[in-house]
Amino acid sequence: MAATAGQVIVCKAAVAWEAGKPLVLEDVEVAPPQKMEVRIKILYTSLCHTDVYFWEAKGQNPVFPRILGHEAGGIVESVGEGVTDLAPGDHVLPVFTGECKECAHCKSEESNMCDLLRINTDRGVMLHDAKSRFSISGKPIYHFLGTSTFSEYTVIHVGCVAKINPLAPLDKVCIMSCGFCTGFGATVNVAKPKRGSSVAIFGLGAVGLAAAEGARVSGASRIIGVDINPSRFEQAKKFGVTEFVNPKDHKKPVQEVIAEITNGGVDRSVECTGNVDAMISAFECVHDGWGVAVLVGVPHKEAVFKTHPVNFLNERTLKGTFFGNFKPLSDLPGVVEKYMNKELELEKFITHEVPFSEINKAFDYMLKGESLRCIIRME
Repeated sequence: MAATAGQVIVCKAAVAWEAGKPLVLEDVEVAPPQKMEVRIKILYTSLCHTDVYFWEAKGQNPVFPRILGHEAGGIVESVGEGVTDLAPGDHVLPVFTGECKECAHCKSEESNMCDLLRINTDRGVMLHDAKSRFSISGKPIYHFLGTSTFSEYTVIHVGCVAKINPLAPLDKVCIMSCGFCTGFGATVNVAKPKRGSSVAIFGLGAVGLAAAEGARVSGASRIIGVDINPSRFEQAKKFGVTEFVNPKDHKKPVQEVIAEITNGGVDRSVECTGNVDAMISAFECVHDGWGVAVLVGVPHKEAVFKTHPVNFLNERTLKGTFFGNFKPLSDLPGVVEKYMNKELELEKFITHEVPFSEINKAFDYMLKGESLRCIIRME
């Protein structure tokens, strides 16, 4: 155990005091891990659009002051009571969802939506005692997605911490703890395109490009990128995208455009925008008889999906996915090994890097649409 085990650690954290205001680097107290918790020294974290969404707090319950961040890599500093699967020194990826290994979902081969640890965006405290492990001058600072990785040290439920190969570079594999696996898994685990097939990817942000990478690795021969931002098209070629469709360039609905250029529709589509019209287009652009569409993007809470039932009767399939259908503890170590074996490329997702002291620059890059992933170095 580290000399700090069992003690409060005072460290730097980037605190979101209120919606939309720059994060402030503060000295925070991080309490020791309690039952079934681990305290982790974060070495690298990256900014995901979900962090920005909850920082802006336009469409959900605002929970402040809060420490955001959920894509990261680090090393276990100490473990709480009952923790047997992790030990100090282990290299780990924190994950915004978890795996208790006891519930019906965890015991199912089909689901990764753990009853105990599935994502909860409103909860700002730990499950064990409904208290925060972060404080400043005795006042609680709230957690985010159970991870709060914009801090030099954080406390996380053991079921949300994946132990990985210690040789894996944490400044690269940290992006696997959310965005990469969400898109990549949507394609390889859910859409499952066959070699030589056609795949349409709606939305060419980081998650959409990870979905394209999944199609590339699967051997798809045509990967059609769909986006209303033409500046994304050149970059997407690196991820296997072979052709592009901008809905704004056409008078007819984009699903009709895709059906025309693919002789009836694509074999698979993956929707990564959260825009309900794009979701409908992604479903209606797949080929009848065998086409499968997979929804990844999170829609607005009032959104309604409308399509004619005949589209289903003509043997099109619509699926949804969460975190790419990966079970965090069981599956993530294997995905890391794929990277180590050079079966996956992560470097092309990382467009920027900043020191922790300049974390607000990462927000600027994302808000301007300049970055896919910005790595934040904690030291």
